[in-house]
Amino acid sequence: MNQQYPSVLLEKAVNEFAKLPGVGHKTALRLVLHLLRQPAEEVEAFGQSIIKLKKEVQYCNVCHNISDTATCQICSHPMRDASTVCVVENVRDVMAVENTQQFKGLYHVLGGIISPIDGVGPNDLEIQSLVDRVKSGVVKEVILALSSTMEGDTTNFYIYRKLSAYDVKISVIARGISIGDELQYTDEITLGRSIVNRVTFDGKF
Repeated sequence: MNQQYPSVLLEKAVNEFAKLPGVGHKTALRLVLHLLRQPAEEVEAFGQSIIKLKKEVQYCNVCHNISDTATCQICSHPMRDASTVCVVENVRDVMAVENTQQFKGLYHVLGGIISPIDGVGPNDLEIQSLVDRVKSGVVKEVILALSSTMEGDTTNFYIYRKLSAYDVKISVIARGISIGDELQYTDEITLGRSIVNRVTFDGKF
């Protein structure tokens, strides 16, 4: 039975919230009713923050991380090690690795992993821009820090093949992370140790 709403405006708001990942209609209704109870200026600030985020957020022209400027704070930081690049799937993985406080190099955000079943191929990802960074000669080590899944391993192997012609060390995070786990859900201690204890990638699964 469909939910009956006393207001069309309420129904529209609930439907929009329900489009968010992991948010069902019951949760969406609870969130919307919560907002209705808040002062108008707080609700307006909430709405404006989302609009401003969508309009003004940028992607770093070096690593493709989310940024407020053309080059993100990590890539522009003078104390970061530009010779070491950690390759991750998405922005959440950058945040996960940063929270370990064990990595002082730069990042490269692929924007996903190779997944034919989902229609995601190498050309849909930021792989060529990674190759271009390695071509520059500044990068001495590429750390593949992708999820321990079949798709993650496939992407690791593809990148390994693309970079094998260049004088760069290719390593992979240690398998302290269980097979099948996504990086963002790994606890900080385990992830930190996996970064520190990384091993040379030989192109094998």
